[in-house]
Amino acid sequence: MERATADQLEALHPDAFGWALHCCAGDHARAEDVLQNAYLKLAQQRTLHDGRSSFKTWWFGVIRLTAYEEFRRLRYRESLLGRLLLHFGAAEQDPSPSPARKMELDERTAELRRCLAQLPARQAEVLHLVFYQDLTLNEAAEVLRVSLGSVRQHYERGKARLRSLLQPDPIHET
Repeated sequence: MERATADQLEALHPDAFGWALHCCAGDHARAEDVLQNAYLKLAQQRTLHDGRSSFKTWWFGVIRLTAYEEFRRLRYRESLLGRLLLHFGAAEQDPSPSPARKMELDERTAELRRCLAQLPARQAEVLHLVFYQDLTLNEAAEVLRVSLGSVRQHYERGKARLRSLLQPDPIHET
């Protein structure tokens, strides 16, 4: 990174954090993450100022787009988690569950882990990268060094298999 760019970033940092805070609806932790990711994009040269606008305008646009990407990732992850919790009937989460509720949640977590362990290795790897590591399918393909089509196939098959494993067994229910 050039010294002039570093100086501009340093001078804009307080304003950039304020903008990131605004883009994250006042959530300080998310704003810190967004700003750090924006700096990372710049350091890795995934984004470059082309001079079509002022540096500040461009930088604030990078921050806004980074915040939007983080929001989409978070919303996607929460929606998947929400559907899984709804499947288990745990949509309402008490911050301090009763001992009986905690035991029930622990049993459900153990059941989910047991089902994940039954998946083929590649399907489990793809689901882990996407759900737990917040990677896109493209990023998961890069990590696993396989084609995007292969990752998509493992992802869909893994979700379908996990769904079937999590379905209650009607024979053993009473």
